[in-house]
Amino acid sequence: MKTYGDVLQEYEFHAESKCAGEDGNTCSKQTIGLLRRRHVRVEQIKYIGKESNSLEDVESGLIHTEPNIYTEYPDPRRDEWQTKTLPVLKGIRLECLVKGCEGKLSRRALIDLRAGRSRPHPKNQEMLAAIVNKLGRKMHDPEGKQ
Repeated sequence: MKTYGDVLQEYEFHAESKCAGEDGNTCSKQTIGLLRRRHVRVEQIKYIGKESNSLEDVESGLIHTEPNIYTEYPDPRRDEWQTKTLPVLKGIRLECLVKGCEGKLSRRALIDLRAGRSRPHPKNQEMLAAIVNKLGRKMHDPEGKQ
């Protein structure tokens, strides 16, 4: 049980995750001075639902991890395959992809994947993502410098 005084005392020194300090880093309890908004970069959009029947368990501390609280509703138009892997895959020469797949995917399958007419099996998505990471880096930096 907390008193109003306890709550106000905690609030005075609480971390403010939405703001950055004068140095540009996320605010902590010890940050002082004028705060400014943090820059945010959106990597991925996920639709989630909060399961109301779990709220009491969360409040009591029985459930601590987000995957146990939220239900994810995936949007195939905004997943990592569509937003990150496929655009880079389209920029890699077909011959390089065929060679990189080592016979696991046919030339025709790669053409259909790049055109968006089909979607690979999750294991093939992982393989293609690895190829994109390897070949995509070489495309941007042919000498292998970081």
